[in-house]
Amino acid sequence: MDFSRIGQQIKMYWFEMGKTDKLIILVLIFSFLIRIVFLFYSPLRGWDETVYLNLGHDLSKNPFMYSLLNSGWNDFISSSDVIYGWPNIGFRAPLLPYIISIFYALNLNLLIQIIIPFFSTLSIFLVYILGKKLFNKQIGMYSAVFLALIPIHVLYSEKILTDNFVVFFILLTFISFWRGYEKENKKHKILFGLFLALSLLARYTTLWIIPVFPLYFLIRDKSLRFLKDKYLWYAIGIFFLTLVPWFIYSFIYYGNPLGGFIHGFKAAGYWGGVQSWNFFFVNSWRIFSVIGVLFIISLFYILLKKEFLKREIYLFLIWIVFFSVMVMTMPHKEDRFIMPIIPAVCLISGFFVDKLKKYKNFIFGLICIFLIISLGGMFKVEYRNLKANSCFIDGNKFLTNNSIEKISLIVTNQLPIVYYYTQKEVHLYPDPWNLEVLRNIINSSYKDRKVYIFFANYDMKDSKIKKDLNDNFNKVFECVRGWDNSAIYRYE
Repeated sequence: MDFSRIGQQIKMYWFEMGKTDKLIILVLIFSFLIRIVFLFYSPLRGWDETVYLNLGHDLSKNPFMYSLLNSGWNDFISSSDVIYGWPNIGFRAPLLPYIISIFYALNLNLLIQIIIPFFSTLSIFLVYILGKKLFNKQIGMYSAVFLALIPIHVLYSEKILTDNFVVFFILLTFISFWRGYEKENKKHKILFGLFLALSLLARYTTLWIIPVFPLYFLIRDKSLRFLKDKYLWYAIGIFFLTLVPWFIYSFIYYGNPLGGFIHGFKAAGYWGGVQSWNFFFVNSWRIFSVIGVLFIISLFYILLKKEFLKREIYLFLIWIVFFSVMVMTMPHKEDRFIMPIIPAVCLISGFFVDKLKKYKNFIFGLICIFLIISLGGMFKVEYRNLKANSCFIDGNKFLTNNSIEKISLIVTNQLPIVYYYTQKEVHLYPDPWNLEVLRNIINSSYKDRKVYIFFANYDMKDSKIKKDLNDNFNKVFECVRGWDNSAIYRYE
């Protein structure tokens, strides 16, 4: 292979590229690197992350067993509901775990850590493509940079969760929708159905994206004539065909083809507590930083100039408004749940900046400086969290030590996390806490096992539990750093 010739061709191609294209390549490289930096400063995987990692590992051994039966760990799933309870785990969208399973099956475990940073960086490129297709290159570039630097997208780019992951497929869906039904590209009309189905399999809240498209058609056509497009029906057919394996799974495990989706929305109602409808407004600065302010100003401009009459604009507005209303009605809310509208917010903001004409590059640069400052603040928070969780990390390392028996059981309240780091079977603390119940569980079901009890202040600050464990069991490990403390006890 002539590497010098390849290098010359790349150099020639670079010089032939336009300024905006060169800039977007540099943005993508920078975006990926900054996300990798955050990855190294977040060594502890959280609950949901380790659930997906554990599922991927289990699926690499048996791809037809999407269940926690005989898995050795739990996802804090109630067993009181015979159908929508343990061991069924269909409430977790399956696409990410199955992609992770491929890496485990190929022994590419180290690359699993960069799956989400990779998809997140590709999403930035897709925002550029979407902005370029609907508006122009400059708007695409502005919007891509905003997504590259907006705090919430950077933070969750290093976490193995479905929030950033689904954004990639949603963007593919909107690109194919526009190219198909506005530019009359038949191939993209059909691909629209495929990408929409993959988005749904990536995260169930994509169900709140689906109504955006018929609403857009109704506003555009002021009639139902869009239903006459046979390629739309082909897309619908591809959509359902792609979901057939999940329908089959749901029927087998839940007794109805929509069981996985139903379980997903049931689960959203009894985990994580209930937050106020205005949760995302209260936390808007932490989520959007200065982009939130820019977006509000953009909306005033759109209303004043009647830009909302343009198809490109009202497509994004429908996307933002409908999804936002739905996510605000959810009982449990987290900042990451708003992620599917972040690209649309960035595109609307990029559109507005481009309208500032001779001031646009100055305003754009100023916004980027604010975003970088916000990232610096978030980096400090992540570093502080690293120190706060250090005892919990050390406790997991102790349990992973070769001197700990392979056939041990760990009693903990951090089931998937401890299982992921130790690969030893885990059991949940009695809830509510009761020392005698714990003894009965171990003596009746695990009397021939080497049992360890892992107290972690990481997510459990009950002093009564710690006192009972200190008074009744042999402590074999303890770590105390300020308020952060962990202890491990041997049950004998």
